[in-house]
Amino acid sequence: MSILLFLCDANAARSPLAEAIARELAWKHHLELEVWSAGTFPSHVRPEVRRVLDEVGYSADGLRSKSIMEVPMDEVGEVISLCLPSQAPPLPKGLESQSWPLPDPSSAPSAERLEAFRATRDELTRRLERFMRAKAAERQERRRAPWERAN
Repeated sequence: MSILLFLCDANAARSPLAEAIARELAWKHHLELEVWSAGTFPSHVRPEVRRVLDEVGYSADGLRSKSIMEVPMDEVGEVISLCLPSQAPPLPKGLESQSWPLPDPSSAPSAERLEAFRATRDELTRRLERFMRAKAAERQERRRAPWERAN
């Protein structure tokens, strides 16, 4: 089982949200996928993360801010960076990666912060639903007999 890794700078908002949502959607799509998140400068998981996950019934169990140094990089199959490319750490060559730079909801003004977390959650859910559907379709295609596969 390979690891899907989400990266951002503090591993406090965007990447923990993505980790929790991806775990839920991987289970929903019957994908054997280990999901991690990490940051270059880990701090703490923001309380708003747990709140907006709870609002949609997603588990925040096990979420904690982690350094990229804690990640078993030799087991990572794909990386999705959620910060600006200039803030992302260098990755090993040949590692499949995508960049989904999203605004950091924790930088929103305090009166708008919870709504910013909800918007980030909803955008990640949309993107990850498409991502997981594509992974499930790839898995299904690999399971088909060679003569059944589309050319």
